[in-house]
Amino acid sequence: MSLKSIDAAMLQKMFLSGAKALEAKKDYINELNVFPVPDGDTGTNMTMTVMAAAREVKSLENPTIEQFGKSVSSGSLRGARGNSGVIMSQIFRGFVKSIKGLEELDVNALSNAIQHASDTAYKAVMKPKEGTILTVARAGADRAIDIIINDDMQDIIEFCDAVAQSMEDALLKTPEMLPVLKQAGVVDSGGEGLMTFLRGAIDALKGKVSDYTIKSGKDVSKALSEVPKVTMASNADEADIKFGYCTEFIIMLERDENIVEQQLKEYLQKIGDCVVVVADEGIVKVHVHTNDPGLAIQKALSYGSLTSMKIDNMREEHNEKVIRDAEKLALGNTDEQKEKEDNNSEQEEKEDNNNKSHKRDGFIAVAAGKGLTEIFHDLKADYVIEGGQTMNPSTDDILNAIKSVDADNIFIFPNNGNIILAAKQAKELTEDKNVIVIPSKNIPQGIAALINYSSDSSVEDNEKNMSAEMLNIKTGQITYAVRDTNIDGKKINKGDFIGLTDKTVVSVDNTAEGAAKALVGELIDDDSELVGLYYGADMTEADAEKLADEIVNEYKGVEVEIQYGGQPVYSYFISVE
Repeated sequence: MSLKSIDAAMLQKMFLSGAKALEAKKDYINELNVFPVPDGDTGTNMTMTVMAAAREVKSLENPTIEQFGKSVSSGSLRGARGNSGVIMSQIFRGFVKSIKGLEELDVNALSNAIQHASDTAYKAVMKPKEGTILTVARAGADRAIDIIINDDMQDIIEFCDAVAQSMEDALLKTPEMLPVLKQAGVVDSGGEGLMTFLRGAIDALKGKVSDYTIKSGKDVSKALSEVPKVTMASNADEADIKFGYCTEFIIMLERDENIVEQQLKEYLQKIGDCVVVVADEGIVKVHVHTNDPGLAIQKALSYGSLTSMKIDNMREEHNEKVIRDAEKLALGNTDEQKEKEDNNSEQEEKEDNNNKSHKRDGFIAVAAGKGLTEIFHDLKADYVIEGGQTMNPSTDDILNAIKSVDADNIFIFPNNGNIILAAKQAKELTEDKNVIVIPSKNIPQGIAALINYSSDSSVEDNEKNMSAEMLNIKTGQITYAVRDTNIDGKKINKGDFIGLTDKTVVSVDNTAEGAAKALVGELIDDDSELVGLYYGADMTEADAEKLADEIVNEYKGVEVEIQYGGQPVYSYFISVE
């Protein structure tokens, strides 16, 4: 069988076949994750990215190549999740951009498209790393160029087999390029995902596929139900609001800021909770929940003059929401509407409170867990996207959040290294607002960045300052191992608790407490003054307090602050400053 060219109909079949192949192997690709943690979701992210495009491609009847390209580009760009998904979407984007305007593709056109796909993906990553999906894509581009220059190859199938073989060879070499892959005994998961898609596409080209049905969005969500989900924080009952007034202000200091910071923090913790006190170059930013804002203000005035004062009655806000919900129910909502409104009620309330009028700057954060969601809302995030370690939001999720915030400039805090590329992609797709992505790789960094925002500073200065300040803290996290492995010189058994810093395994223990203590020991130094513990859904406040007491007893002069995070999968997020 010799094939000199392919049309849009064949491209459509190839894409759908590739998507089905990827969906079928997503679990295997997830298991290739180097670190044995429960958020190894490369296969899931790539599948959801490709399926978003596949559903658009499937809907085309008698497509042209241009229509096919628009569906692939739009669907994958908006559906992209995680770094692997974003890179995959960029590969598609580069490919279809190269073939725009053509009616059929021959070997030359395919070669150009493969080269453009690789180039586009590399440009999308600020610091490309070899031994990844990028390496696999470039191997295909290099072979395609070589074929055009040195071989008289005109058959499409022969060409695709040759390119795919070079990519397979590159995939098998990824462990030699990244030692961490070799330690774990796996190939790069993103590269495997790309090859899985390509194998499926070539099967369609060879006539080996007859079923091109694609699951609906609802079916995909059901199929992926084994992925741990996260939930938005529900609105607390009024009885749960221990301190009723959210109080914020800035002190223009007239005394030594180090003394003020320590004294004021100790005082505010006696009259409230959710205390944040940050001193910087003659000013102190203060946030506290209290039943008597006057006491906080009176104490603050003893240190200097006040500005940017804001007091919100949280019980009143809660009552207003209850009334709104009752009115909606009285209008006879359907069960489906009610469920949707229940799921989104807190987010809608925060949007109402924060977006009453147009403003200069708005804020979007990504977080999983009731406590973390509340912390970001307390820090005046306009919108908290549900997601994080176990479920990366798509580019479209971030775009929808951007649309909901009525501001000229919108700062996004991804709070996960695997979400930064999707946030940047959303930025590129936004035309009517200035989007600034603060590249926070974890929750403590995102909190530190947002705390250091100043309404008196320019957008550019805030971006620079927040990005710099979040790097002044050391961070780590505690989770559990989902399989046996040896990595970073440590033997890990399934079920062990492990301490991670920037995806490096620092500690291993059979208890979360033991792993956390060892991790803190690696993070802390002679200059450290404060340890922050954000405890997750699987831990209790008593667990966190016990750990805090042990840290205080072991490291003299170090304070420990405990916050309820409620995050799934991760027992603790830890910060040291």
